[in-house]
Amino acid sequence: MRIAVSSDMDEPVARLLVEELRARGHEVRPYGALSPGSDPRWAVCSEQAAREVAEGRADQAVVCCWTGTGASIAANKVPGVRAALCTDAYTADGARRWNDANVLAVGLRLTSGPLLGEILDAWFATGPSADAEDRDNVAHVERLDADRRTAP
Repeated sequence: MRIAVSSDMDEPVARLLVEELRARGHEVRPYGALSPGSDPRWAVCSEQAAREVAEGRADQAVVCCWTGTGASIAANKVPGVRAALCTDAYTADGARRWNDANVLAVGLRLTSGPLLGEILDAWFATGPSADAEDRDNVAHVERLDADRRTAP
């Protein structure tokens, strides 16, 4: 799987994220502080990683900043992206299952190596729900996205 990864800081957990994704067999496309010469501002690098997903150059993305909040906000501004800030495995599972999230947002401050592993395990083990209500909710969000793109 091709995964765009961004971080506004070159922190140990961000480096571990890249290593862990590669160890799982994914092709990693780094942005921000993880790519020398790239713009490390959280708004910029999160947008870049999210655009990779929206434009089909990456299957998913993981965006990081100190709290994960700014990275998730920036990623969610990109049409077609459903970014979820996940602080534990249960949230990651739910984000994939019920929200069909395609971008994982992670906070650098409180995410330990073992917790990161649990979040990634849940994220990659879970796919979108086939439940009609769940699919209807995702379709509704996609319509909101389309409305935003066509609004004057």
